[in-house]
Amino acid sequence: MAENRKQEKDYTKEVDELIPEAQSLAQAGKLQEALDKLLALEKQSRNASDSASTIRLVKQVGELCYAARNYELLNVTINNLSKKHGQFKVAIQAIVEQAMGWLEEIRQREGEGKWLELVDTLRTVTEGKIFLETPRARVTLQLTLYHEALANSPKPGSPSQKESLQTASDLLSDLQVETYSSMERREKTEFILEQMRLLIALARLKDAEVGQEGKKDSIGGGEAEWIKVRVGGRKVNESFLKEKENEDLKFKYYDLMIQHALKHKAYLDAAKYYHTVWETPSVKEDVNGRGREALEHIVYYVVLAPHNNEQSDMLHRVFREPDLERLELHYALIKCFTTPELMRWPGIEGVYGPHLRKTAVFSNDTLWEDLHTRVIEHNIRIIAQYYTRITLSRLTSLLDLTQQQAEETLCRLVVSGTVWARIDRPTGIVNFRSSKSAEDVMNDWSSDMQRLLGLVEKTWMGVNAAQAAQARAAKA
Repeated sequence: MAENRKQEKDYTKEVDELIPEAQSLAQAGKLQEALDKLLALEKQSRNASDSASTIRLVKQVGELCYAARNYELLNVTINNLSKKHGQFKVAIQAIVEQAMGWLEEIRQREGEGKWLELVDTLRTVTEGKIFLETPRARVTLQLTLYHEALANSPKPGSPSQKESLQTASDLLSDLQVETYSSMERREKTEFILEQMRLLIALARLKDAEVGQEGKKDSIGGGEAEWIKVRVGGRKVNESFLKEKENEDLKFKYYDLMIQHALKHKAYLDAAKYYHTVWETPSVKEDVNGRGREALEHIVYYVVLAPHNNEQSDMLHRVFREPDLERLELHYALIKCFTTPELMRWPGIEGVYGPHLRKTAVFSNDTLWEDLHTRVIEHNIRIIAQYYTRITLSRLTSLLDLTQQQAEETLCRLVVSGTVWARIDRPTGIVNFRSSKSAEDVMNDWSSDMQRLLGLVEKTWMGVNAAQAAQARAAKA
């Protein structure tokens, strides 16, 4: 396909005369004769580098085939025209875009069989052509949605739900839209979000098959798809989503990322995503609707997140939010986690349980148990602050746990580096302070002596100053 060739002849006059003639022949039932005349002139105009006339002719060829409802001939003609020697890129673009405009009408009028044939033709014609990457992506999206619809409403003889969804996901995931220079930024983002959405749907379906006999790939579940979701999330420019006109994409993106985070129990990430949504002006202003819901979820997931410096920082920042004070129950809950005091689980369960268990988050028994775990971990950190040594029986009493549960939780926190502790099983004592080496003792002694000498020097200077002041007063 050559472009930017010097035009040798203008066939505008010949095209103006031939098109009405070809239309009359087609209406008289002589479609092939009309096409032959148009294709003969198309060859002449193409060889003479008359791109404008070539575009008019190829579009007219397609129009006559479509008007005659000869879809088989239409598919063959589109395919042949795209392969003509020296064919103009703009001519191929024109006939592809023209055929894409007929897709919906063909689907409604002729059914999905003819529609699928034309879709397949368009995908074949556009394959490997960079200048047709955007039309190919749009056609592929339509085919993807068709296979997804088959997965949701399977028809007799159609593939299984998993196979249809796998086909839909593979079709769309094969498109590297982030590299397309001809596609608008917003449309690219929409495609990436659709890829992520289908991957999540397929991953959930595979996860549901885990452990079922006779199911291929059921052992690993949908972990491969979840990884692809994470990779897809990195392709989205979050700064672009901050623009007001892209708020709909922002909400869709963070909803998908929240699903990914919750799948892997990354509660802190989920809290961050909800916080980003909550900071959107339109959401924050809706204090009784989406704003309240987002703020509630921030509280839920930040307290569910395992303790570390980042979680502690976000916990205290959320606690200082003025808007949180309007949510009395949530404010009180987060205050419990920011106050260095013990939280007895029976009390927490009695005060907050009736409300929290009705929410979509804590109606899940796993998340409710995770909250119980966070309360226990908070209590162990507080005990480690106030106790140097404590008996196991007293520790289990304060934590409202059995001795085995208390030991397991304490060991987990020690391994993660949250607290330092050693259990002396024969005596049943837990030590929260490590024994110091001789070097550490000497360093502490040296530091204490320096402070002591500093205080002596400061006192001596103060005494001298007082004596000097008294001497001046006596002379006066």
